[in-house]
This record gives sequence, C-alpha cells and structure tokens, in this order.
Amino acid sequence: MVKVKEKKNEIETEEKGTLNKPAKIKGMNKHENDKNDENIYFMALGGLEHVGQNMYLYKYKGKYLVVDCGMGFLEEEIGAGDVQYCDTTWLEKYKDDVIGFVITHGHEDHIGALKYIWPKFRKPIYCTRFPAEILKKTFKGIELDFNPEKDIVVFDHHGTTLNLAPFEIETFHVSHSVPEAQMLIIKTPAGKILHTGDWTFNDDNPIEEPTDYVRLKEIGSDPKLLACVCDSTSSSRQEPQTTEVQVREILTEIMRNAPGRVLVTGYSRSIARMKMFAEAARNAERIAAIKERSNTNPVPYVGLPEFREIGIEFNYLNKDDVYLHNEIKDLPAEKQAIFLTGSQGEQYAMLTRLCRGHVKEMKLQPTDTVLFSSIVIPGREQDVSFLYNKLARMGIKTHTIFDTNHLHASGHAGRPEFEKFYDMVHPQVSIPMHGDYINEMLNGKMAMERGGAKHMMVVHNGEMIALKDGEAPYIAETIETGFVVMEGETERSADDKVYKNRKKIATNGAVFVTLPIDKRGFLKGVPEVSSAGIFETDTTGFMKRQIQIEITKAIDDLTKSERKNQDNLVRAVQIAANKVIRASLGSDKKPQYSVHFVQK
Repeated sequence: MVKVKEKKNEIETEEKGTLNKPAKIKGMNKHENDKNDENIYFMALGGLEHVGQNMYLYKYKGKYLVVDCGMGFLEEEIGAGDVQYCDTTWLEKYKDDVIGFVITHGHEDHIGALKYIWPKFRKPIYCTRFPAEILKKTFKGIELDFNPEKDIVVFDHHGTTLNLAPFEIETFHVSHSVPEAQMLIIKTPAGKILHTGDWTFNDDNPIEEPTDYVRLKEIGSDPKLLACVCDSTSSSRQEPQTTEVQVREILTEIMRNAPGRVLVTGYSRSIARMKMFAEAARNAERIAAIKERSNTNPVPYVGLPEFREIGIEFNYLNKDDVYLHNEIKDLPAEKQAIFLTGSQGEQYAMLTRLCRGHVKEMKLQPTDTVLFSSIVIPGREQDVSFLYNKLARMGIKTHTIFDTNHLHASGHAGRPEFEKFYDMVHPQVSIPMHGDYINEMLNGKMAMERGGAKHMMVVHNGEMIALKDGEAPYIAETIETGFVVMEGETERSADDKVYKNRKKIATNGAVFVTLPIDKRGFLKGVPEVSSAGIFETDTTGFMKRQIQIEITKAIDDLTKSERKNQDNLVRAVQIAANKVIRASLGSDKKPQYSVHFVQK
C-alpha cells in the first residue's frame, strides 16, 4: 500500500508491510531476482528509433519507474485502427513493483496512452497541473473509474523533488512547445540520470520563464552524472531555433497584407502559439478567434476549445485574447483571424472538414489566406498534401514552412541548441532517445565529442541497459516489445493476422469460394465463387467461370483419401484459382482466399 504525503515542495511515498522474497528461478537474469543488485536499468517500451509512443522504464532494487506513456503515430500499412500504443504485456507481470508514472509534459505522444494503459496498473500519475488538467478531462470523457484527487499527484511546474523509494526524482523547467515541460534527474545510489523529455532552448517564450539553466549546469557538471537520456527528434536541424516572438512577427505581417480572413492552423495544445496568434491579430487590427466544434454536444476528448479554457484558467491566456468564431463571424472578413485544427490533415479536424465542404456554418472563400504554423509530422505527408492541393485548386493562398520563414517554432532542439546543451552537460553515458536512428546517432555523437561522454548506447526498444557509476554500460536483457492498435473497443497487436489479411486484401484482392460437398469430400454442385478486387469488372463472367471449372477439375483429381482432409481441398482451390488469376493479371498476384464448406 503506497501512502502519498506532501511537504512543502516535496512529495514522499512510504511503503507499508513486507514483501515476500522472490523464489530463485534457474536461468533468470540477475536483475530479476537479486535485490542486492547495485545497477540501475533503463529500457524503452517505445520511443527509440522512431518519433512518438514514448514510454520509458527505470528499474532499481526490483522496482520500476515509468516515465511518460504516449500514443504512437499509426503506420499506414496497418490498414485500420484508431490509436497505437506500447504493448505492456511484459511489464504487467511486474505491476506490483511499478511505483508510478512520472510525466515530463502534456503532449499526446507522452500522455495519450494513459487512458488505455493506466487501468492495467492503477498506480499514481505524477505531473504538473497542465497535463493533469488534460488527463482529468480525458478520463472524465471516457468515464474511466479514476479518482483525480487520489490517482494524480500534481507537483510544482517550477521544479520539485519526488521521493518515490527507491528513486528520488528532481524536476526542473525546460522550454518546449507546451507549457510546464520538465527535465528529470533520477537519483539512486547507483548514480544520477538526466532524462530530458522533449526540450529546446526557446528563451523568447512570452508565456513562461526560460529553461532553468542554473540547475541544468549544476547537474551537467556533476561528476556523478551517470547518464543522459536525451530527446533526439530534430538533432539534424542546422539552423538556429525560431522563437515564438518571430512567429508572432511573421503572422502580423501576413495578417496586415491579407485581403480577407486569415486562417491559422497549428497544434491545439500549443498555448504559446495561440497567444502569439492573438497578439499578431491585435497588431494587424483583427479580432482573434478559434473555430469551435460544429457539434455543441460534449465529446470524450480534449480539443482546441478545452485547451483555450485551460490556457485561460492558468493565466497563459487572457479571456479577451481569443474569442469563439461564432462571436466574430459577422465582422468584415478583413477583420477576422481564426485559429483552427487540422495542420496534419486529420480526418475529422476542422481544416480537413472545411476543405471537404463538411462545415455548414463556415465555408472557405477565394479571398481567405491559410497559414500552416507547424511542421509535417512523419507519416502525415499524404494527408497534408491533400490539404495543400485542395486549397490551391480553390484559389486560396497558403503559407507553409516550405515557403515562409519563421512560421513555426519547433519544440525540439537542433544542432545549435545541442551544442549549447553539451557545453553544459557532461554525462558518463549518452543514451539518445525519441527520434529516428540517424538523429539518435547525431545526438550521441555530439554527446561524446562535445559533452565528453565515454560511452554511447544507441539501442532498440526492449533492450535493457545496465548502468553503474564509473563502470561501462551493457545490455543486460532483451525484452520482446511491440505495440497495440486500439480499434473501437478491441485491442490487437500490430502483427495480428487480421491486419495482415487486410493488407494482403488491399494489395492483392480476395477470392471467396463456397464448396458444396458430401461427407466423403466429393463435390455435389458447382463451386460458388466471388471476389473483392479481382473480377468485379469482369462483365463477361469469363474469369469467374474459368475459376469454377479449374476448381472442379482440381477436386475431381484428388484421391479418396486426399479429399477426406479439408486442408487438401483448400489447397486445391488455391492452386486452381491462382492458375486462372495469374494468367490474366500477372504472375505476382497473390490474392487472399476464404474457402467455406456446405455439407450436401
């Protein structure tokens, strides 16, 4: 039983009762059964060698600390599903030893999976007020059995200390594209680890103080800094970081020169960007508003209207900074500036719906100007391209990061910021995280060349790194990891046969065969054949009749003993149908087959 108590700026946990000593299991790794093991272990269930789906584990003395629990970006080849997140099957075996979830910041790829994963563990969530408010609204929307007063522990966003035995976690503020982002210092007798979360050095952010450089320099110069687990997302970017104030200036310039409405699309939880949008509109003598939802009924997710409310509640926005579109829609077009969702071409986001003409109360006009104040997230290129082309065909002028400088301020460091970082931070071991492989390598290389790191561990999800002060790191164990796709109310693994079959059908089509047979396996009629993506346009019926003929021949050629096994009948159907299909459509066509039997 964990008791949580708060003292000033410090949170402590006390464990009551005793734990039974685990049985010695032959062949088990040392760190799984030896409470005297002095190493601290790091492992990612998601977040290495890709962007998104961040979920990291620290283990010490048999206890697990989870840092972040985020959604992933659905891979197109999955062919279905609503959301994607880490498979926690392995960790669930040790859920009694999980201390809790510590959240670095409120982006969806760091907190979005909690609504699916938290119910499996039901351990405290430690975070600042901004992600806490998002989680409260999210969990309330899906009617989860969740007590925010007990299950969320909110700590000071300026920095605090969490005593979560056997770990001590210190947090301090760092700049990012959402408010209240935190770096973590994870302390154990084995050494100290700096876990950066997502970060950049954007010091010209008007809604928050800059990164706590004093604390960063102190921990960075500590000889006991065992490792730095560091965000790598944009380490290949060579240009200095664009600031939010620079974004405001370019927005102001465009708004002043635009003939009609100005529509700005970006990330809904980027409160600083919303603030800059509002100030730019005011400077250009326009009224700023967000485009609220068309459906006024409550929805089970947190979107742009809710983030506006949170921004006002925490004094990041003033009440009169941003209105609702419904409140300004009757103003002249040249007086309107509207912030909306859809920068990534999401199916139900406002800009996508506007481009498809699905918003009754608001229609795009040729005099509109649309600004994409965002990057294109990997995997969303096709959806964003649809928006670009659709707007161009409608004669609407657009501005994107590809043709307009300083239109977006990234939340991730590039090379200039990394150089500054590693001038301050000197770990024994560099563990790059959160980025594709090349960006992780670039991060690790800078850590060694500029930060003086002796070791670089660029590892895969599931590889458990053993760390100890003054000793070389090594991979102690490799855990099988993967991700889960949630489709409606159904969880499936990414390699589920259902998805494999969908992909095969999408590429090669499918053939459905019904065989009327008797109990001895002899045909008692003509096989019924239909398809998806093979011969729907075959108006003469030639291919269908040829498949029926070939199947009949193939089954008739089977011996009495062969036809007793339905697997032999299925194989005969596939060979016979392939003979016809490949002759007509090419030798590489490999349709999916579904064979049904009807006893006659």
